[in-house]
Amino acid sequence: MLIGKEDGQAEHYREELSGLTRLMAKEKQLADTISNPLYNSDERKRVLQKVIAQLNLSKSMATFLLVLFEKGRIGFLGSINDFYQKLADEIKGVAQASLVAASELTAETVEKIRLALSKKTGKEVVLTVEQDPELIGGIVTRIGDLVLDGSVKTQLLNMRESLKRGERA
Repeated sequence: MLIGKEDGQAEHYREELSGLTRLMAKEKQLADTISNPLYNSDERKRVLQKVIAQLNLSKSMATFLLVLFEKGRIGFLGSINDFYQKLADEIKGVAQASLVAASELTAETVEKIRLALSKKTGKEVVLTVEQDPELIGGIVTRIGDLVLDGSVKTQLLNMRESLKRGERA
């Protein structure tokens, strides 16, 4: 069972987990107090329970966090949060994508690319746009493991490799 899928609360749990993860990243001493096995386990658990109460986390999230604590996995909260964010996106039918362009793109161009990616994946695409002049021209788009590379830099590298192979023949 995926927490949030069956009860329809994935977005709520996403926010709770993300908020706690940001707090732990910001308050390093708190994170260390809760996750460091050199400290007394009962005291660490009480600190975690106080944090859960202060943040007014849902019963499901509190139970999940306490299980992580009991299993010695609370120190992996950042990675767990990253993974859950992807799962929550999957439940919602959202795909995160990145677009790197050699030059600045207009909002209209970015929207056209986003719509094309949505059509290709069948999901709502959230697009993060960056600029990298080293691409020379064109764009590189990533959605999960799928990479669509239309950069001039890659085309030039491919041409160079083709020429090298041709020289050996």
